[in-house]
Amino acid sequence: MRAATRLFCRIRTLAANPTIFDKRPGRRKPIAAMSERPAPESNTVPATGAWSGRFSEPMTERVKRYTASVDFDRRLAAADIAGSRAHARMLAAQGVIGQDDLAAIERGLDTIATDIDAGRFEWSRDLEDVHFNIERRLTALVGDAGKRLHTARSRNDQVATDVRLWLRGEIDRLADLLVALRRALIDLAEQHAATIMPGFTHLQVAQPVTFGHHLMAYDAMFARDRERLADCRRRVNRLPLGSAALAGTPFRSTASASPGSWASSTLPQFARRGLRSRLRDRVRRGGKPRHGPPVALREELVLWSTPRYGFVTLADRFCTGSSIMPQKKNPDVPELVRGKAGRVVGHLMALIVLMKAQPLAYNKDNQEDKEPLFDTVDTLADTLAIVADLVAGGISVHAGRMREAAREGFATATDLADHLVRRGVPFRDAHEAVARAVRHAEARGVGLEDLSLAELREFAPQAGDDVGTALTLEGSVASRAIRVARHRAGTCGDRRGAREPSAAAATRQP
Repeated sequence: MRAATRLFCRIRTLAANPTIFDKRPGRRKPIAAMSERPAPESNTVPATGAWSGRFSEPMTERVKRYTASVDFDRRLAAADIAGSRAHARMLAAQGVIGQDDLAAIERGLDTIATDIDAGRFEWSRDLEDVHFNIERRLTALVGDAGKRLHTARSRNDQVATDVRLWLRGEIDRLADLLVALRRALIDLAEQHAATIMPGFTHLQVAQPVTFGHHLMAYDAMFARDRERLADCRRRVNRLPLGSAALAGTPFRSTASASPGSWASSTLPQFARRGLRSRLRDRVRRGGKPRHGPPVALREELVLWSTPRYGFVTLADRFCTGSSIMPQKKNPDVPELVRGKAGRVVGHLMALIVLMKAQPLAYNKDNQEDKEPLFDTVDTLADTLAIVADLVAGGISVHAGRMREAAREGFATATDLADHLVRRGVPFRDAHEAVARAVRHAEARGVGLEDLSLAELREFAPQAGDDVGTALTLEGSVASRAIRVARHRAGTCGDRRGAREPSAAAATRQP
């Protein structure tokens, strides 16, 4: 009861206090205290705000702060300008606006782009978002031509187009970062194609592998992520312009002047579905490429760098110390990658909940999709870059300790069973015989390779004279032809294929 009373009092205090805090990332200061540069006179908002004369009173400052998105969606400015430029060219091509208007619009958009790049553009919360800010400034610069730009377009399909343009470029950037990471992995794998280490299942020693082979498992994961990026780009590369608010537009709309190369320029069969799909697709895209492979690699690096494993040492630049224990060298960067995976998954969950039970077509809820999307892309880009840096030059491998660990836990037991199978023993019988031999060796405190041929034949009379070779680490690895694929990542393919690497496999045996 006391907790409920305290919560009520806190809510009442915040409601009465205009300096409520904006909890969104990067905006920790009181909203009321945020300084806002006055907009130029030509950008001044009328009493009814950015909208038409439909309303009889202006928004309150609190509602204005609550509904504005320009603080974070201004990063779509370049995409918005590109989309508006293309839309204007389409309108001119269809005879909806004249060539003089088109020239004025393009001239005004050029000026706006230059001002934004130079940091001179005056952003106004009164104008709510990046789209109205640019449109109002364009009108101030070129007059009625700027007012004609929004013909045959709603903010709904405008935003959908802007996000797709922006995300298409971000996918290409993520693809380049993924290529760099795969190159670093492959280079390290080639250096350790013959470095034997234990392979684990259930965190228990399973079979001998090479460190190069182990790293190539991660490359295979990232190769699948490349496929996901390529599929994501294909889905993004659809043009929603022409859907307008929800019912389409009576003006003929084409994509002939659209920026870049759109895979599809046809209006979706149902315009409302075309608008809603922008969010559905964005939910699918939320965590791609998967955060899983970097996290799994980082988890192993955390374990391998402990004294109990001692497989690797991480460079100091990826670690931090302790505030109380002078000897500590903590793998904070790998741990943060693990933590940021939860952040990305959390964004995905937020978008799924955001979509839940919304009626068809656009709803204001969907304004809340951008910050999770932006932060997801930024987090993935930072993670891929820092993991690539770590793999490329931040890992010192202790091959001797890896080999020593591979001799523990009867790692070649399966090789002994395979040896018996090759000599005619049914696998289940071979499995049972080797299990009894392991129990015997464990009781003696020795490895299978330390048992004499006579001892092995007590459990498996079919054991051959060459059984000792099967029980060596080198023999085990060689029998399975561990492969290190020399994928020269990024040497062929293009961005639309998300940098498909070439694949020329080379077998390496110790």
